[in-house]
Amino acid sequence: MRPLGRPGRWRITAYYTAVERFHGGRRKAVRGCPGLRCDDGDTPLGSYPEEFVEIVRTEGSGRITSGPHRGRYLNWSHSVGFWLDDTPRDSAGRPLRPWRSAAADRDVLARGRRFVIADCGRDGAGRPVSGEVCERFRRATWTVVDVFRPGYGGEHHADVYIGEETGPGFARSTPWYTTLRDATLHPA
Repeated sequence: MRPLGRPGRWRITAYYTAVERFHGGRRKAVRGCPGLRCDDGDTPLGSYPEEFVEIVRTEGSGRITSGPHRGRYLNWSHSVGFWLDDTPRDSAGRPLRPWRSAAADRDVLARGRRFVIADCGRDGAGRPVSGEVCERFRRATWTVVDVFRPGYGGEHHADVYIGEETGPGFARSTPWYTTLRDATLHPA
């Protein structure tokens, strides 16, 4: 099978859904859209730990575990801002699917493009990726459902969705929240 792009040149980053109860800090009021479809939302959406809000701005979604919106999701995208929802979504409003959804610049991998990670390359520190971690990423078939905000992705970069965080310190403790450098992708 012919690889996508140049073999050994891809950078694959992972993203996840934050969970409010695993984060602290001062409460920060959030304004945005009370639902999926709205423009220029300025409705109060609640107050959440500052760390949680910042992670939602980075990762794109977070499950709310307290207050009147408990069980709902605070989502964020560059083009929409914050909104409340019943599921984590990409910026076009489609539900994210763990170990299936991916994002890339549109000129790198078009929406709807399916791919597999054929070779994991090295981790973000330049070390070989462990067999267990690489095998988990290789077993998945990814579909590009989202695009990076302009200037964020770049050539040979894809972001893959690994689901909801499972505990405090998730970004430091799970092997799944990683960067694969010098990876090789094949069409699925």
